[in-house]
Amino acid sequence: MPLCGIDEAGRGPIAGPLVMAGVVLNAPVAGLNDSKKLTEKRREALFEAITASAIYHIVRFSAAEIDAQGISRCLAAGLEAIKAHVGADDYLFDGNSTFGVPGLRTMVKADAQVAEVSAASILAKVTRDREMVALGSEYPAYGFESHKGYGTEAHVDAIRRHGYSPVHRRTFRLKALEPTLFDL
Repeated sequence: MPLCGIDEAGRGPIAGPLVMAGVVLNAPVAGLNDSKKLTEKRREALFEAITASAIYHIVRFSAAEIDAQGISRCLAAGLEAIKAHVGADDYLFDGNSTFGVPGLRTMVKADAQVAEVSAASILAKVTRDREMVALGSEYPAYGFESHKGYGTEAHVDAIRRHGYSPVHRRTFRLKALEPTLFDL
């Protein structure tokens, strides 16, 4: 009974895409783990091993799509797309919500416990990180290649200096950029 593991990367950043992956492993892949617990070099090597020996589907949503639809609707659409493209008897999504998509199971920290979800975690993170590095070249003032779109102090300072870029999520509220009583 094939299991499709599903995970995402980029739910919380203030810039860049949301990337989701679904993976059915055709053969064991040594060294799988939660992508956040692996080095970049190890993730890249595992990405190649996974894509060579698995059935997988990767879905991405741009910052503009996230702003227009909301993160939850994008997650639901991504789950539906993965189910439509990856045939499996069982679908396991890392986390605690199916976002209203029927026929899924969830498990908190599945990315560190279930090989298929670990593989999906790696595909999603590597795909997103590669895109953020490319966006760093396209928008060098923001340093996307280093913080990957997360709200670091350096990133918030870059927004203060240069404003938002086309790849920023405008609907994501940044307390650091909101006026205070001293600004009024």
